[in-house]
Amino acid sequence: MMDIFEEKDKVRLCDEIAAFFKEEHDLELGIIGTGKILDFFQEMLGDRIYNKALDDAKRFYARYADNMEADYYALYKDVK
Repeated sequence: MMDIFEEKDKVRLCDEIAAFFKEEHDLELGIIGTGKILDFFQEMLGDRIYNKALDDAKRFYARYADNMEADYYALYKDVK
C-alpha cells in the first residue's frame, strides 16, 4: 500500500488520533498504535474517497461544460 500522506501530515494525523482516543475513550495510544489506526483507515477508505473525489470532479466539469456550451451559443448574433 502506498502512503498518501507526507510524513509531517502523518505525524499530525497520528497526534489527532491519539487525542481523539484519549478524549473519547480515555485510552493512551502511542506512535505505533496511532500509525496502525491511520493505516487501517487509509486502506479501508482510501479507494472509496478517491472514487468519490473523481465522481465529484466529473459532476463539476459536466456543469462547467454545460455552462460553457450555453455561453458559446450566447455569442451568436441574430441573423436577418
